[in-house]
Amino acid sequence: MATLRRSTAVRRSPGIGQRAGTVARRGAWGAARIVSLITSVIVGLIVIGIVLVLLEANRDNSIVDWLVGAAHWLVGPFDNVFKPDGHKLRVAVNWGLAAVIYSIVGGLIARLLRR
Repeated sequence: MATLRRSTAVRRSPGIGQRAGTVARRGAWGAARIVSLITSVIVGLIVIGIVLVLLEANRDNSIVDWLVGAAHWLVGPFDNVFKPDGHKLRVAVNWGLAAVIYSIVGGLIARLLRR
């Protein structure tokens, strides 16, 4: 009958405190990923809206209208921060500012969640 040998180094499973910390970190990293994804979608919509306005896309098209409308809704608080001459320049500057602010704030929130 063969006997089982025990190795001299005993492997212990991590304590309950370590496992809880690992689970909490995974949850925070998951939340950080979600925040990063949402931030990317918001900034992407704003940039697409800027491009569509600058290229004078046909607003009668339902897709173009929805994209520009969504971008316009997202940049609402930043609308008319600067008032340069010309609609295109105004959209590019104000909506670009909104995209930068959303990007910075979303990145900071995601970074805080990863800590």
